[in-house]
Amino acid sequence: MEANKSTAKYWAICFFWLAVMITLLVVYREFFWLALPGTVTYFAKAMDLM
Repeated sequence: MEANKSTAKYWAICFFWLAVMITLLVVYREFFWLALPGTVTYFAKAMDLM
């Protein structure tokens, strides 16, 4: 049986990357895709899919 692990750290990092992505989308529209891997990866970890 697996122990329940806290995903709060992953949620915090996911929201950080989301803020970076939104900032890039507003300021440097052509570079917003650079934040996509971090956002998607930590969202998947926060949802405990990985």
